[in-house]
Amino acid sequence: MYTAFSKTGNIKEDDRAFIEACRLYIEDAHSVFGHISNLSNIAALIYDYLDDINWAGFYLFDGEKLVLGPFQGEPACTRILLTRGVCGAAAREKKTLVVEDVEKFPGHIACSSASKSELVVPLLLDGNLLGVIDIDSPSVGRFSDREARLIEELSSFVSHSLANDWVLNYHLN
Repeated sequence: MYTAFSKTGNIKEDDRAFIEACRLYIEDAHSVFGHISNLSNIAALIYDYLDDINWAGFYLFDGEKLVLGPFQGEPACTRILLTRGVCGAAAREKKTLVVEDVEKFPGHIACSSASKSELVVPLLLDGNLLGVIDIDSPSVGRFSDREARLIEELSSFVSHSLANDWVLNYHLN
């Protein structure tokens, strides 16, 4: 079931419609394959909804490192240590990072030379790291507090969905 929504030009209404469309794709997964399907659709919705981005997707935490999950955009790094890059820093610090210019971020990992700014929001449940939502833009200074809050809201219900599957959370026990 694809749920399309059209942008109205009213940012608050459009953001609500985006969040509701994403919620529709969080179904009871019952398996890792169900989660892959859900995250794939959400990555596609992010990619369609946000303007001026060239990558949107998930990295999932396996207990040691971030592993590439469903995404939209060019091929990406498949594994990221928590000691490297914007994704690793957001995961390690368990906080949202908005990077205006990735070239100025110490230890930035250039999966794509086209990416100039980045928004990374951790997927957390009860303080436990499940992964991150990563969004890149080809424009310096692309991301605002509005997008950070929007993706943090998305992160909250995605995290609760992932927590229902022991396969993705074996490292929490």
